[in-house]
Amino acid sequence: MTSTTLDNDKLLAIDDEHVWHPYSAIGAGLPVYPVVSAAGVRLRLADGRELIDGMSSWWCAIHGYNHPEMNRALENQLEDMAHVMFGGLTHAAAVGLAETLVAITPDVLQSVFFCDSGSVAVEVAMKMAMQYWHARGRPGRQRFLTVRGGYHGDTFGAMSVCDPVNGMHSLFSDALARQLFVDAPRPRFGEDCIEEDLAPMAQQLQDHRDQIAAVILEPVVQGAGGMRFYSAAWLRHVRQLCNRYGVLLILDEIATGFGRTGRLFACEHAGIAPDIMCIGKALTGGYLSLAATLVTNDISATISRGDPGLFMHGPTFMANPLACTAASASIRLLLDSSWRSRVSRIEKGLEQGLAPCRGFDSVADVRTLGAIGVVEMKQPVDMKTIQPMFVEAGVWVRPFGRLVYLMPPYIIGDEDLDSLTTAVCDIVALHQSPR
Repeated sequence: MTSTTLDNDKLLAIDDEHVWHPYSAIGAGLPVYPVVSAAGVRLRLADGRELIDGMSSWWCAIHGYNHPEMNRALENQLEDMAHVMFGGLTHAAAVGLAETLVAITPDVLQSVFFCDSGSVAVEVAMKMAMQYWHARGRPGRQRFLTVRGGYHGDTFGAMSVCDPVNGMHSLFSDALARQLFVDAPRPRFGEDCIEEDLAPMAQQLQDHRDQIAAVILEPVVQGAGGMRFYSAAWLRHVRQLCNRYGVLLILDEIATGFGRTGRLFACEHAGIAPDIMCIGKALTGGYLSLAATLVTNDISATISRGDPGLFMHGPTFMANPLACTAASASIRLLLDSSWRSRVSRIEKGLEQGLAPCRGFDSVADVRTLGAIGVVEMKQPVDMKTIQPMFVEAGVWVRPFGRLVYLMPPYIIGDEDLDSLTTAVCDIVALHQSPR
């Protein structure tokens, strides 16, 4: 029996009994909504309702859904091959995508390792950093330095560099590698930083330089760890500190890459390049799971020359031809579009549309950057009540913790964007009283 033969009640019953959803529990009783199709910026539910998508399906569907050019590229690739192993074989879809990624990312990044997901891209980056130092005769450099409030994924290496106290992985803390943390940057995006802001990072680098393989950061935007926008100047100075202490810098651009912050990659706000970069999410325009880890020639050559003479990782679906094709098509669509003006227009719409939320007593902050709009509450939202309210308002918004946020597809029109921000303000208002 397939999902197309199930009536809505039966589908939901089976889902509730057998299907695990992200950060949920079997039989949790949280509302879920069967989707039967998606096109443009709209999701059509099984009951006939249409929702304006404010999430880009967790930030990846930047061109919206069911895009004819994306569909055509995948249909053409499917006629040749859907998958072939990457061990000992190669193909034009992967090579072409690698060439594109090398061309559009910072110049120093010249080697590409394809991964299945963002979490795996972070795992690969961490393993590369450790293996790099091993090849250079410094096997003791196996720890990572990062900031609190970060999020890098749900696998074990990635969990170890997520926020150790308020993150989503405290249950596993005793089993995770012990990493080094400093407080999240104080200066906000657009602000300068002073020596005092950098002192904790500098102190950790000085005290543990013989143990640290790399600093790992989400550039400018801390995503799922809190949607904080921090100073590009602070990030630029951290790059200088890494150079001074001879430590690698890993930038996790999985959420920020491909235009989301108003620059193609968020590190461009700081005018810097990392030694290792992780990309994913919007890489394929939301069509298929794919990520990549890019590194400098020095890192790839050092690993390749050192013991054991190869990098120790190899996913089964590495460089899947369909996924690589989707990525190349998505990047072409993005670069051939007026994406900068689109993101700028979205930023203005989010800023204006969410501004009324500043007038409510339980709102801690409202902030926007690029195609990201955030209403930070003082208390966590109740998902059992707030999620159905958004659906009833005709929008798809998925809050978490204290954050009600929007990351719409870049193709969204002004009227739909206004509907999203109005729904957020109206629903926040229902739970608050004006100051």
